[in-house]
Amino acid sequence: MAFISDEEYQARLGMSLKDKIDFSAEKIEKWYDHWKGQVYVAFSGGKDSTVLLHLVRSIFPEIPAVFSDTGLEYPEIKEFIKTIDNVIWLKPKMTFREVIQTYGYPVISKETASYIEDIRHTKSEKLKNIRMNGNKFNRGKVSDKWKFMINAPFKISDKCCDIMKKNPSKEFEKKTGLKPILGSTTAESELRKTLYKTNGCNMYDLKRPISMPLAFWTEDDIWGYIGKYNLNFSKIYNMGYDRTGCVWCLFGIQHDKYPNKIQMLEMSHPQLHKYCTENLGIGEVLDYMNIPYKNGDKENK
Repeated sequence: MAFISDEEYQARLGMSLKDKIDFSAEKIEKWYDHWKGQVYVAFSGGKDSTVLLHLVRSIFPEIPAVFSDTGLEYPEIKEFIKTIDNVIWLKPKMTFREVIQTYGYPVISKETASYIEDIRHTKSEKLKNIRMNGNKFNRGKVSDKWKFMINAPFKISDKCCDIMKKNPSKEFEKKTGLKPILGSTTAESELRKTLYKTNGCNMYDLKRPISMPLAFWTEDDIWGYIGKYNLNFSKIYNMGYDRTGCVWCLFGIQHDKYPNKIQMLEMSHPQLHKYCTENLGIGEVLDYMNIPYKNGDKENK
């Protein structure tokens, strides 16, 4: 384990782009050597994984990329991925509709969705009490702000990402023996920041070993690298989007500034917007959360 201090973490964040490229390249080489070349790049078609794939292949051109085709990607992402050589496409066993019908909608955050699911389904009164009131450290509970969601008239779960993305990747890894290199950065979540500070870039000792060689890169670093090497990237970024995760994922939408991601979808992809808000029930979910989803609305009525 690495146990990176706050000071060292801040120092890495502040490194020049050149130094970050060199540092990350070294981590990639160590990961490759450790697994004797049996590695792959997890490729989403977004800007971070585009930079990662270019950096990895600048050192080891033969490394395959693997894309989980969940059906939740923007059309422009898929179009871009089709232009990249040596990409293996994976398919989940369930569709998003099947996931939300069986388990529930991904709302608020993975942590909160999991807590709400525990409250609704656990047979343990102790766990239910922790999820409602917290443990002795006042942790592990649904925040007061979101407790009304416990009584929502729809299912809530954090399982979507596992079923749609992680499980196909794990099955691929079990079948091939290849170990993943991810384009994740600590800017994306506190969970990833903690993971990185505890284990470093190359996490050999996890149950599922992973490498995150760009963990300490910022968004400016990503765009700086794209400009430095004149990389092609998905045109979705020219349509006002700065993040390109699953189109209908509602994790974090409560933090979006106007227009939020679903409102933007109405402007950029009106048919997809109609499908997700009406056919998939996301309009009902956002109404219950009092989050607007139509273009022009600043708040729900």
